[in-house]
Formats: sequence, structure tokens, C-alpha cells
Amino acid sequence: MSSPAIINGKEVFELLRDDLAAIEREFGRDTVSNVEAITEIGEYLRAGGGKRIRPALLLLSSRLFNYQGRGAIRLGAVVEIIHTATLVHDDIIDEAQTRRGRPAANTQWGNSKCVLAGDWLYMQAFKIAVQERNFRILDTLIELTQQMVEGELLQMEKLGKLISLDEHFDLIFRKTACLFSVCMRMGAILGEAAPEQEESLAQYGRDLGMAFQIVDDVLDLTASESILGKPVASDLREGKVTMAVIHALERCTSPERKSIETVVREQGFDGVTHSQILAILNRYGSLDAASARAMQYAALARNAICDFPDSEIKRALLWAPDFVVAREK
Repeated sequence: MSSPAIINGKEVFELLRDDLAAIEREFGRDTVSNVEAITEIGEYLRAGGGKRIRPALLLLSSRLFNYQGRGAIRLGAVVEIIHTATLVHDDIIDEAQTRRGRPAANTQWGNSKCVLAGDWLYMQAFKIAVQERNFRILDTLIELTQQMVEGELLQMEKLGKLISLDEHFDLIFRKTACLFSVCMRMGAILGEAAPEQEESLAQYGRDLGMAFQIVDDVLDLTASESILGKPVASDLREGKVTMAVIHALERCTSPERKSIETVVREQGFDGVTHSQILAILNRYGSLDAASARAMQYAALARNAICDFPDSEIKRALLWAPDFVVAREK
């Protein structure tokens, strides 16, 4: 059997352009309320952009089964609204000042209005999802939101503490990979996929999401603020321990460990600098180890869909893991 032809990002965008534009319009309509503050916050968040990778995955998953209905557009907007709601709440919890290079919404409207706007967005997402009249879709979305809230609560409990790699992977599954997995699963549900096909796509989404978040965590430590659109090393400043840091903690000397512990415990670089932490991570190859683990997850994602017949859609899904691990922001 010949290997599938390579597809690039531009071709994937062309493949999805019309549907992604329709999702963007739907997102704009769905975040309008008769309460002005909600509409303003919703539009501000939508205008902030984003990669829209989650609705793109849902579209690709449904198209694997030649799904032609409007449901993929509606549910594409649903997952982006849910993602947006989580960002609003995350920024409040983290006391973030910036998001995607702009002031975070909570700095513009205050925490109280943004908490309620985030709640409204969650409810609006479910209101739209109900239009599908599909209990499996609703069950999947309910389980997703529970996982994400549990993940946020667990992370709050672990702030300022050193955690194990297993604990870290559980957190990033709940906070990121679960949504990727659900996007793929919902596309399969719309396309009336066989149970084993649905599970393969859900596994693809999970592994892709794990790779995405590990890369995100590495970029948080290494990229510039102008590229990230937020302060570098935000995770450490918030007392969050990610894979590269855990890797270094398992290998470093007692004084080096104390330096890392100080930053995590104090949630800032008062006594220890960012460059000192980076030097420790580089000394033990910890950033490379995290990047290698992301590539392993990317390979697992590609492997999860290897049994699907070759098609333009499958080639786009095989491209996505490469995009995730190679991105710079």
C-alpha cells in the first residue's frame, strides 16, 4: 500500500475555510445577549482570535464519515464557546493580566461580571447543543464540563506544591486533552461512526491534546512574551509545576531543587531568576525530554487513526500532530 500524500496547513485551511467561517458567524450570533455586558465581553473574547483547532477537529472528524448536516457548525461553535468560557474563568482564577497579547477580560470588566459572563457562555453552549436532540452529545458535553471543572479545582489544590508526573498528566488531560477528545468523539457521533471508530477518534483527540498542552507548557518557559501574548513562565509564577520542571526535580541537586521549590512555593521570581531555572532545566535536558514526550503523544495520535482508509480528511488529521508539536505559540 502506498503511503498517503502529504498535506500542508494551507490545504487544511482551504479544506475547512467555509465551515470555519460559518462557525465564526455562529459564534458571533450565539454570544449576543439582551444584557449589554455579556454581549460586549463575548465579542471581545471572540475578537481575540485563537487557533480554532477544536472546532476544526470536530469538522474533520464528522467529515471522515461524509457528514453533511448543520450540526457540525453548531457544535463547532459550542466547543469554542465552552473553550472561551474556560479561558474567562481561568484568567480570573490565575489573576491574569493579559490573554493573546491583549488585556484579559477580567481587567476590563472586573471579576464579578466575567464570572457571570463565563457562566452564561457555558449555559448558552448547552442551549445550542440541545438543538441536536441527541442525548449522547449532551452526555458527552456534561461529562466534559465536569472533568474540566474538576481539573481546575485539582490544580488549585496543588498550586505551590510539587506534584508527580502522573498527577500532572491527569491535570492536563482534564484541562486540555479531554476537550480535544470530545471534539473528535462528537464528530464521530454526528457521522454515526461505529463504536470502535468513535473510540479510535476519541483516543486520537486525547493524544493530540496531551501533545498540545505539553508543547504549550514548554513554550511558556522558553518563548518570548511578544510571541506568547502573556508573561513568560506564567505557570511557575502561578505555582504550577509542568513536565519539564518535574523531570528536572527528579534529577537535580539539592540546592537546585531548593531553587525550584522556592519559585513554586512563592509563586514568583523574587529570590531566583527565570534564567536560573532555565539553566537547571537545560542542564538535565528537561525541556528536550518534555518536547520528546509531546512527539510521542503526536505519534500515538497518528497511530490511533491508521486503520481509517486514506482520504483528504485523514491526511489532514495526520498533519495536525505535526502542526501541534512544531508551533511556536
